Amino acid sequence: MSSLAFVFPGQGSQYVGMGRDLFESRQEARRLFECADEVLGMALSKLCFEGPDLELKQTKNTQPAIFVHSLAAAELLGADSADMAAGHSLGEYSALVYAGALTFDQGLRLVRLRGELMQRAGEEYPGTMAAVIGLLPDVVNDVCTAAGHAGVVQAANFNSPGQVVISGSIEGVRTAMDMARQRGAKLVKELQVSGAFHSPLMSSAREGLKAALEQTEIRDARSPVFANVTARPVRSSSDIRDLLVQQLTSPVRWEESVQRMAAAGAREFVEVGPGKVLQGLVKRIAPEVRVRGVDTIADLTAYHNGIAQG
Repeated sequence: MSSLAFVFPGQGSQYVGMGRDLFESRQEARRLFECADEVLGMALSKLCFEGPDLELKQTKNTQPAIFVHSLAAAELLGADSADMAAGHSLGEYSALVYAGALTFDQGLRLVRLRGELMQRAGEEYPGTMAAVIGLLPDVVNDVCTAAGHAGVVQAANFNSPGQVVISGSIEGVRTAMDMARQRGAKLVKELQVSGAFHSPLMSSAREGLKAALEQTEIRDARSPVFANVTARPVRSSSDIRDLLVQQLTSPVRWEESVQRMAAAGAREFVEVGPGKVLQGLVKRIAPEVRVRGVDTIADLTAYHNGIAQG
């Protein structure tokens, strides 16, 4: 049976002006942004709509900003539209709220804390990340192992065929970058990030997040969410809690997640929230599926028109 999958973006998809037309056009979206401002005790909506960009790019602000925009778009698409969901890193929290495992307020508090903890870990244990294009995942893993003498480094995101992001200490990542070039990578590029996400350098953030998750009442998801850590569908509340803790220091297995969703029947993927990063990745992973995105009111209108036309 043909199924619909919603995928939710992660950090890096933010932009000044995000969510503004949703807020101005639809009461449901306005309600979520205003709720977020109240829960966080800050004008998150103003930061999304007006910037400044430098402040929006701070991890502690970026994560709740993308989360709220994504859930506002999901609300306008309809609560039970998708048969399955997944999210890239931070986006996994958006997916879990969409699937009913967390309330909006719970998810918002968790992503704000997660962003703060990750930002602090990045300041305490400086690191970096780099994109490696054109090598097989096993080769990238071998490169990271070989570069381990220079410092911490591991694969952080298996994004799409031939695109892997590595993460770790500055010395470890840069050594691995040189080795990846020697192994024939088409492109190796260091990324502008505030920390070594999805690496052991985020370990100091785990305890704080684990404690918060233990105090959060998580419910079983009403529809499957494909987890970053395992690339497999999860619904059980206890499994969700464990996987969210592991996710901080584990690779995001995005390519495998999309493959498994397609194998489970997903024939249309909709990126819900800011940007188009996941649309590009899904097209490369599963060229046979239909891919769309809903970021703005214009996107929402096009999406509903597409449904009406079959």
